[in-house]
This record gives sequence, C-alpha cells and structure tokens, in this order.
Amino acid sequence: MSAFERSLPSPVGDLTVLAGTSGITALEWRTGRMDDTPILRRAIAQLEAYFAGDLRDFTVPIRLRCSEFQQTVCAAMTAIPFGETRSYGDLADQLGVPAQAIGQACGGNPVPIIIPCHRVLGTNGLGGYSGDGGIETKVWLLRHEGAAGLLI
Repeated sequence: MSAFERSLPSPVGDLTVLAGTSGITALEWRTGRMDDTPILRRAIAQLEAYFAGDLRDFTVPIRLRCSEFQQTVCAAMTAIPFGETRSYGDLADQLGVPAQAIGQACGGNPVPIIIPCHRVLGTNGLGGYSGDGGIETKVWLLRHEGAAGLLI
C-alpha cells in the first residue's frame, strides 16, 4: 500500500498519484489526499508539463509492486517513444510471449500515462484502455502526442 498520494485535475479527468518513500507506485482516476512529498511534487509537475505539451519523457522514479513479467512489459512500454506506437504483437515478438499476455499486462499497468500503455495498439484497431474513459482517453492521449494520424 502506498503511504502518500496527491491529486491533480487533468484533461482526462481527476488523477491521483500514489507513492512510497522511493517512487511512484500507482496512478488512479480519482480525487485523493493532497500529501506533500518531493516525489509527489515531482510527479505532479511532470504530469502538468506533459498535459501542457512541455514534457515528452517522464523521469520520476517508479517502484512497481507487481510480477517480474509485468515489470518487463512496463519497461517495454516505457521504451516506446513519445508520439509513436507499437502493436501488442510487436511487444509479444520482442518479449517472446503471446500477444494476449501483453494485452493483459497493459491492462494491469499500475501507472498509466507515465508508463505509456496508451501507445500499445491492436493489430487491427486501438485495442483497449484500462484508464477511466477507456478508448476515448486512449484516443485523447494519442492525439495529444501527435499520433492522431494513426487514428484516421
């Protein structure tokens, strides 16, 4: 369980960043407490800069509490550059696992937006999105990053 949390309004809804003492552990669509720690301040500042169009790469420390496989998929998603996408199949080939396993891991991403699961698409469509707003949020994030050409 995370010890600290801080919320911010965003174009995709109210977000709450959860953190321990050494890094971000989750991002959730809800309003939470307004704790004040250096890691939370840094995360909020980076999210605000991302939504303002002034940040492409998050550098806030993340401390995932999940399986080794989930961590591997999260690392692969984090490596997808801003404004680019990959398919579930691309990541499956890269990691040597079935595409369905990639989809499940994307759906279980504990830190969406910062770990950009929205950049992973189905072979013949957008695929899913576990964040609040579902596909509409995924589309907003992709357009925000300039990947809208993929949606036309």
